[in-house]
Amino acid sequence: MKQGINKILVILVLLAVIVVVPIFYWLIKDNSFSISEEEKIGLTPARILSIRNIGEWEFLTINDEEIADTIRHGFFGDDELVRIYYGTLRLGIDMRELSEGWLRKEKDTLIATLPPVKLLDENFIDEARTRPFFESGEWSQEDREKLYWKAYRSMRKRCLTEQNIRSAEQNASLQFYNLLRSMGFENVQVRFKDKNNP
Repeated sequence: MKQGINKILVILVLLAVIVVVPIFYWLIKDNSFSISEEEKIGLTPARILSIRNIGEWEFLTINDEEIADTIRHGFFGDDELVRIYYGTLRLGIDMRELSEGWLRKEKDTLIATLPPVKLLDENFIDEARTRPFFESGEWSQEDREKLYWKAYRSMRKRCLTEQNIRSAEQNASLQFYNLLRSMGFENVQVRFKDKNNP
């Protein structure tokens, strides 16, 4: 009796295999699984927004030192005030100033038009490091304020040169070129909007 049950079980298992295997093969024959590397990441609206959200992007830092002085001529002698000012001027672009259509495709080339390079922080003098160099006579806070603005204008004029702006633009171009190339774009051009002609 046991042998009969065993034979029936073997026959049922064989029948199940004979029926189930072809059905299973038929179900999965058109499905495939593969792993491939995606060459292009692409620029989705979310990715463009994340680039814009970078905010201020610094491309050139200039550390500067300025000695400013003033002399007040008096009847009994001259008073003199000399102070040393230290500043860090950061040149870059503010990504929040990107205009609509700043990134566009022309044929096979991706063109990025960036806002003009500018001074990112107008308060570049480190007042904590400012120190007196020489002082004779009585000087008011207003006198010291005037000296501060004299040093400020000198630093700004000396550091915001065409050469430094071009250097910051070259750094920005290189970094944007590499960023867009890393997203899979072969031909990339980086331009700057003319600040006089937005």
